[in-house]
Amino acid sequence: MENRSKPARLGPSGADLPSLESDTVIQGDAVAHEYAPGRLKGSGPVAIIDIGSNSVRLVVYERLSRSPMALFNEKELAGLGRGIAGTGKLNDQAVEAALAAMRRFMGLCDQMQVQSVHVLATAAAREASNGAAFLAQVEEITGADVSLLSGPEEARLSAMGVLSGIHDPDGIAGDLGGGSLEVVDIQGKKIGLGETFPLGGLRLEEMSEKTLKKAEKIATDALANSAVLAKGEGRPFYAIGGTWRSLARLHMRQKGYPLHIMHEYAIPADEALDFCRMVARRDAESLDSIEAVSKSRRLLLPYGAIVLEQVIRVMKPSVIILSALGVREGLLYDLLDEETRATDPLISAAEELALLRSRSPGHVRELGPWTGLALAAVGIDETAEEARLRTAACLLADIGWRAHPDYRGEQSLNLIAHGSFVGIDHPGRAYLALANYYRHEGLVDEHLSSRIRELATTRLIERARALGAALRVAYLVSGSMAGVIPRTRIEVRGDQLTLVLPPDRAMLAGSRLQRRVAQLAKLGALKPAIVVEDID
Repeated sequence: MENRSKPARLGPSGADLPSLESDTVIQGDAVAHEYAPGRLKGSGPVAIIDIGSNSVRLVVYERLSRSPMALFNEKELAGLGRGIAGTGKLNDQAVEAALAAMRRFMGLCDQMQVQSVHVLATAAAREASNGAAFLAQVEEITGADVSLLSGPEEARLSAMGVLSGIHDPDGIAGDLGGGSLEVVDIQGKKIGLGETFPLGGLRLEEMSEKTLKKAEKIATDALANSAVLAKGEGRPFYAIGGTWRSLARLHMRQKGYPLHIMHEYAIPADEALDFCRMVARRDAESLDSIEAVSKSRRLLLPYGAIVLEQVIRVMKPSVIILSALGVREGLLYDLLDEETRATDPLISAAEELALLRSRSPGHVRELGPWTGLALAAVGIDETAEEARLRTAACLLADIGWRAHPDYRGEQSLNLIAHGSFVGIDHPGRAYLALANYYRHEGLVDEHLSSRIRELATTRLIERARALGAALRVAYLVSGSMAGVIPRTRIEVRGDQLTLVLPPDRAMLAGSRLQRRVAQLAKLGALKPAIVVEDID
């Protein structure tokens, strides 16, 4: 299998979205192809095998794209890095476990008809005296060249992962693995200075001889003079890695947070500092809600907390933001051409979902410009970020149409709030979900859980309601079909919000549409009107 592949091209307009994928079924000894509308076609599937100090992992992605979707994800906690600090070698038992996982991974790749396999190795393999021999066996099993990442290369790919999944980042990214911590400065699309520290969870546990006080001193001394962290005061810290995700999951559970989505979960820095101090100083099994963390992760939890605590003390960030995307997604992003990298991952993902689930992908693309004019007409101003979110919400406006009418609002809300989107924070998710709930259910909240509303600001809730009202007008005009909405206009004439229909669509001006226009007009303290006239 090839180690690199040509990226799929996914333009922001959606004009060159890929066709739907075909799946395979076994019929006797023959392999037949079956139409599978739940899959998108492209340069894939593509697999990444990530050989870390604590785990080896296989992730198979649907295809190479701006917003990659995982088809399969499996890890084996082989613990390759355990013992290296003392022996300088990979443990024989860990090597056998990792190689057995490699054989299973390649069997899975064969079954999934993976088109390209990329193998990455990090701290444990590059530092162990028998690392080269181990990687030679990996190459024999996988048939792919192993990319043995240096510390700076690992930091760069971690930063690329943040770039791929967080909209306009400006802060310090830190990737905590089993053997090392990489930190790197990110400003917009620019990747700056990077550093590597021997502070991975397994290594810190061993260097400290499992003494947390000693571990704290090691982390404090290592990070005290970090040139990268010194540039981060008042900026976000983007936390990457399984141990930090486990910390965040525990924090979520203790707070009773309503959304169990790790990507872009944000914790104020002072709150994160207090939380890390608590975790580092108490027995893990005594922590409230510790069941939220897998038993395999609990042993390293205090070491991850110690490192994050010292990062916060040295850097003085404004907020800790979790990134579910790291080295693996950074590699995928690096494989894309420049034009594809420049596209918006949220808009790309919304376009793909529209292609897979809406009645007319062309129609939902038309809703963005039209709803922008509608909101402006009722006096709703938008920032550039709010306009971006509105465009995504419009693309997602029809994904629940196959549900029973009584549940379309609820199902759309759940699909969007819990969707595998990147390039969006949690308040933004709430806005997208609420807008589409109101689009189906009307501007009423009686059946809406207050929990999702808690994530959004009052300003975003107001704009979600206005967008929902505008979409309710648009769908009665268009019947969910493309080519109608661009031939209409919505504008203010005097004290009236006026919907203008072309003469050949005059029959659409029924009482139901009049009520919807009145509902929208009310948001701007305007009177409703529907007129028929030629539109240039």
